[in-house]
Amino acid sequence: MSLCLVQSRALLGLEAASVTVEVHLANGLPSFTLVGLVDVEVREARERVRSAIQNACLEFPNNKRITVNLAPADLPKDSGRFDLPIALGILAASGQIDAARLAGHEFAGELSLSGQLRPVRGALAMALALHTRGVAARLVLPAESAQEAALVPGAEVYGARHLLDVVQQFLPAGSEPAAPAGEAGEGWARIVPVPPATAGLHPDLADVKGHAGAKRALEIAAAGNHSLLMVGPPGSGKSMLAQRFAGLLPAMRIEEALESAAIASLAGRFATERWMHRPTASPHHTASAVALVGGGSPPRPGEISLAHHGVLFLDEFPEFSRMALEALREPLETGTITIARAARRSEFPARFQLLAAMNPCPCGYLGSTLKTCRCTPDQVSRYQGKLSGPLLDRIDLHIEVPAVSAEQLLDAPAGESTGAIRERAVRARELALERQGKTNHALQGAEIDRHASLAPDALKFMHTAAAKLGWSARSTHRALKVARTIADLSGSDAIEVAHVAEAVQYRRALRAAG
Repeated sequence: MSLCLVQSRALLGLEAASVTVEVHLANGLPSFTLVGLVDVEVREARERVRSAIQNACLEFPNNKRITVNLAPADLPKDSGRFDLPIALGILAASGQIDAARLAGHEFAGELSLSGQLRPVRGALAMALALHTRGVAARLVLPAESAQEAALVPGAEVYGARHLLDVVQQFLPAGSEPAAPAGEAGEGWARIVPVPPATAGLHPDLADVKGHAGAKRALEIAAAGNHSLLMVGPPGSGKSMLAQRFAGLLPAMRIEEALESAAIASLAGRFATERWMHRPTASPHHTASAVALVGGGSPPRPGEISLAHHGVLFLDEFPEFSRMALEALREPLETGTITIARAARRSEFPARFQLLAAMNPCPCGYLGSTLKTCRCTPDQVSRYQGKLSGPLLDRIDLHIEVPAVSAEQLLDAPAGESTGAIRERAVRARELALERQGKTNHALQGAEIDRHASLAPDALKFMHTAAAKLGWSARSTHRALKVARTIADLSGSDAIEVAHVAEAVQYRRALRAAG
């Protein structure tokens, strides 16, 4: 037949929209035309597909007028993911494979000039789109990409290494027999998901000497999903603590793991060995606002979305650009980031846990007992003033991380392990989920009054603290939510004075220069 339809998917943000590749062969002056709002990479598929078909010893219809339409026409298409469906459409339209057998399959893959299949971004997002929409289709992908897609429960995914491996499965009846579908053949196999690695990918908190107060703050942050700012001199252990924080968080649910992995797949950063492990994104302080929140054309996820259901660690916090820091305010509250452009709009999830670290002053030694600070009060004020009040308001816990003495560093025994702290944090988080269906950090409005109500003496203490420290309404609510988490860690149903007093200590203002 001269007309063939092949199914594929385009990526638009985290959505994998269905695309029908329509291939028509007609008599006339030989040509190869691609239409359907295609980007430069897709237009270049003409030369890749032509060479791949010829080098695979298949027949390319050089004497035909070839028209390929990627429908719908108003949906942007990019990358080389459409090489494989275009090649199969041409082969089916020219009668070299059975077009009817292509039904019920979706294809994606970039072709090399020799016909080898190269991996594509967003394979897991494609499989997730089929799963969530209940589409019963077999997904055919390059072998490396198929490993990602197979992680989606119930997905029927086949991997191939060469164009000929795919062609062999769709030959017309009476042609050379193909290997039975699903059996391992030469470069063709149904992919089964790889079990997640059991070994921990995060270093142990037992390696950190001292810092009992900082570890307690990390435990509270993990239990209530609270954001945390650590202030301390250089070399005090702030980065070491942050690198171990993800190990305190509970194991990922399959839905969380799929969302996190789909975003990493979109950015080309997914690795199967990190499946079911919470991500930690730690961009350099020279990162732009676009690098943090995402952007580009087509829109790509930024670091805050890559930290979805994980940890975003920002070291040297005041050194980030003001625009980049202020861009954090909305996703900290909503858990999503919307990238709006004139031509399109994309929404990415960004439900991350923020950990930030900074020095108290430009030289780093304000208040240190080891070295004398050489900064003037004006320099300290300008340095700390890079962090706006609204941004600091949205960070639940502010703690100091003092330097550890040489004696404590060399002579102290190993600290409490990550496993022991995680057990307590997970137990407290489960209490909150059982009581209110969400973590304490996510409580809003009337939920705070209902689930974080204070005993009379604790309420009086909170009134005094809020008045003396000049807290905003947001700061007061965040202190309440931290106190609720501290009460959960102690197994208390009511929030007592001791819980509020500890919560107040975690909202101390940055130390001013004397």
